[in-house]
Amino acid sequence: MAKNKHTEQEEKQEVEQKVEQNPCSELETKVAELEEQLEAEKAKVEELEDLKLRQMAEFDNYRRRTNKEKLELMETAGERIFTEMLPLVDDMERAMTAVNTSEDLAALKEGMNLIYQKFLAFLEQHNVKAIETQDCDFSTDEHEAITTFAAGEDKKGKIIDCTQKGYKLGDKVIRFAKVVVGE
Repeated sequence: MAKNKHTEQEEKQEVEQKVEQNPCSELETKVAELEEQLEAEKAKVEELEDLKLRQMAEFDNYRRRTNKEKLELMETAGERIFTEMLPLVDDMERAMTAVNTSEDLAALKEGMNLIYQKFLAFLEQHNVKAIETQDCDFSTDEHEAITTFAAGEDKKGKIIDCTQKGYKLGDKVIRFAKVVVGE
């Protein structure tokens, strides 16, 4: 490092001597130095532009890939649920066959009830719950009023009848309960 300092000082002295001899050469030297710096800066700019273009292309590829993965996920999202639902369909098919061949009405009712309970357990397993309507106040967040019915002051704003059950998936309503509301 000391050697570099020494050579830098020597070079500086040489340049100063040349400048004293020829003042125009000082300008030429300075111009040459500035041109070299300009070329170096241009090379840096090109390098940075190339890096920017590569990063933009990489991000564009990433965006396309994630969009494709999202689309594939949306297309196959229900696959697991439908696969788990197939045994319920099998049970219903067996029950329908039994309806045509069996004469034991009590056994048919019991079989249909078992299938219904199995289906309710399936829904509960997937966090699907029925919306409560029995003796509840009407709420636009969970219920859809299909009609109103004059039922007296004690039933005003209350649900009188439910024509179609509503369901929630977690806290999100996936089907509103269709109800008759007292007025």
